[in-house]
Amino acid sequence: MELLPTEPDARHSLPSDEAELVRDPATGKCLARVTYHGQDAMRAAIDEADRAFTAWRSRLAEERRTLLRAWAEAIRRESRVLAQVLSAEQGKPLAEAVGEIAYGVAFIDWFADEAIRICGQSMTAHKPSSLGWVSKQPVGITVAITPWNFPMAMIARKAAAALAAGCPVIVKPAPETPLSAFALYALAKDAGFPDGVFQVLHGDGEQFADVISADCRVRAVSFTGSTAIGKKLYAQSGATVKKISMELGGHAPAIVFDDVDLDAAVDSCMSAKFATSGQDCLAANRIYVQRGIYDAFCDRFARRVSALKVGPGLSPDTDIGPMTKQTVADKCRSHIDDAVHQGARVLAGGSSGICGKFVTPTALCDVSDDMLIAREETFGPVAAILPFNDEAEVVRRANASEMGLAAYVFTADLNRALRCSSALEYGMVAVNTASFTGPPVPFGGWKESGLGREGSTFGIDEFLEPKYVCFGDLARV
Repeated sequence: MELLPTEPDARHSLPSDEAELVRDPATGKCLARVTYHGQDAMRAAIDEADRAFTAWRSRLAEERRTLLRAWAEAIRRESRVLAQVLSAEQGKPLAEAVGEIAYGVAFIDWFADEAIRICGQSMTAHKPSSLGWVSKQPVGITVAITPWNFPMAMIARKAAAALAAGCPVIVKPAPETPLSAFALYALAKDAGFPDGVFQVLHGDGEQFADVISADCRVRAVSFTGSTAIGKKLYAQSGATVKKISMELGGHAPAIVFDDVDLDAAVDSCMSAKFATSGQDCLAANRIYVQRGIYDAFCDRFARRVSALKVGPGLSPDTDIGPMTKQTVADKCRSHIDDAVHQGARVLAGGSSGICGKFVTPTALCDVSDDMLIAREETFGPVAAILPFNDEAEVVRRANASEMGLAAYVFTADLNRALRCSSALEYGMVAVNTASFTGPPVPFGGWKESGLGREGSTFGIDEFLEPKYVCFGDLARV
């Protein structure tokens, strides 16, 4: 497999003491040795971003748009190789890797155009002979900390918005998936981005957090990852009062009412649960099915789950790749065993099918609210099906979570869909579909699922600060 460059070039030389191996989660094979950046490198990157900031923020918005479009085109040109890199280091099926790249590029296209749509507004005068307006200006050096489940798309979504706003970006990818990040860096340099405007660092997360949280020049942090780490980073960043946006845990409910087209609901729940091998913050972790169709749904869903094929991501017939981290496979086993011990039934798969990082897709029925799988995000290919009686009950149960990222509702009743979408305490609600994200969508959650929004017209505001200017005594000659 041909890899794009995975190291910063000579114009982006940062101090480093060591290298780290990146391994294929399917085979354990070494894919590459990647520079491991320590705190000196992190500080040097902030210095370089600081030097680049004034010139970058002063660029015409049209120039920033041109560079972003060139980056998007470079990614499209190398999409085949990028998909192989992504699949090899993350483990997801190759077809999904191709889809992720297209998804990420769409955000670069979107924010390239948002760059020229940044505008302020005139203000009503608060006193005679005065004039006021509000402009939007780039917040400053931005750090993007990205996850391993979407190692290219999340960089594209975060970095494109910040770059369009006029902010230099330092990307800290997940330690499991740095190759995708360095590939995107190489293509950004090819596209013509100036030195210091887009950088990638691979290093220890705690050291990185210590450095950026203490440096007042870093003005914004965009983080996608676990709620536990997000809370810690949020607290640390308070020392220098940074602008924070976070996309954290999911634990999404999917509610299937008994008036639905059953086959369509099964199709959507399969997509909502098993995309990215279940390693997705939007994954339907709790599938609530109304009792009138419960048995029929379980039967059809189980047959579909049993047909999924497990294998290396680069194998053409693979539906479910390896878990990127061993801890994910271990958690799947724990959730299955706990549920079975408490009375859940295995319809397909089971913990006996877990081997290393490979997890056999599993469907559990008769799951109750007190089981681990109903209380915690599994983040793997294990589906939990729970029966319910009526609308009020299921909305209450769905809301009984500290998470609030996304929820799914399947019903043929428009009034019910409107009631549920209003009552569910989630930042995003999908009705009769499992596909609802993209560049125009304000992606983000409520409660402990995060702060701020990515994508849409709201996404660029995470990297802008409003400035009010008032001219007084204009009548004076």
